[in-house]
Amino acid sequence: MPFILSKREANLIELMDRNDCDLDKLNNTYSQFKTINRLLSGWKKIYRDHLRPELKKGTSYTLLDIGFGGGDVPVMLKQLADKDGFDLQITAIETDIRAVEYVERNLDGNAIAFKHCSTTDLVTKGFKFDFVISNHLIHHLDASSLTDILLEAEQLARRKVIFNDIERSDVGYVLFRMITPLLFHDSFVSYDGSISIRKSYTGEELDRSTPDRWMVKRLFPFRLLLILDLNHE
Repeated sequence: MPFILSKREANLIELMDRNDCDLDKLNNTYSQFKTINRLLSGWKKIYRDHLRPELKKGTSYTLLDIGFGGGDVPVMLKQLADKDGFDLQITAIETDIRAVEYVERNLDGNAIAFKHCSTTDLVTKGFKFDFVISNHLIHHLDASSLTDILLEAEQLARRKVIFNDIERSDVGYVLFRMITPLLFHDSFVSYDGSISIRKSYTGEELDRSTPDRWMVKRLFPFRLLLILDLNHE
């Protein structure tokens, strides 16, 4: 197989990020994120390995999700914590008003506090959360923005930060391009997902791009976790 993804192509623009994109396809994309994330993003394992061991019954904890997209990840984490008997209060933020409007129309807002704001807004107001997470965020960021978001995430977190994203891979790219058009229709999932892979880091690139205190871990399939554990600072 030829080497398709020889470098990170961070300048590519995904269709759903365009202000003039088709809103029906955008909303279908938000809806289909639930399936994509359950199949590929590994949040059940992340919860089991990195969040649940930190939780104790009878204690209330807070979690911030940065860039909630379709809102399915914070909903899943809340359901998992509730099932295990833990009190996990989740705030999810997004700077794209279209995503905020989508969750207001389609998700129960009582379980999760969905907010239209940025991490900078929360830092400025002095907010703190036990855990800070994101899903599919860092591949959107240039070097300067990545540095900024890591600093702000650290300022917002008391215990642990977990950024979950794609790892750029030839095999992953080819499989995604082959399979997703068969499963996801009338949305941006297949096209934008292919671009997201091309914009993503390899493990080695991400490790070189982040401070030593942050740890890069691989997660099947074709995933990277960028973790800051403040419990051991």
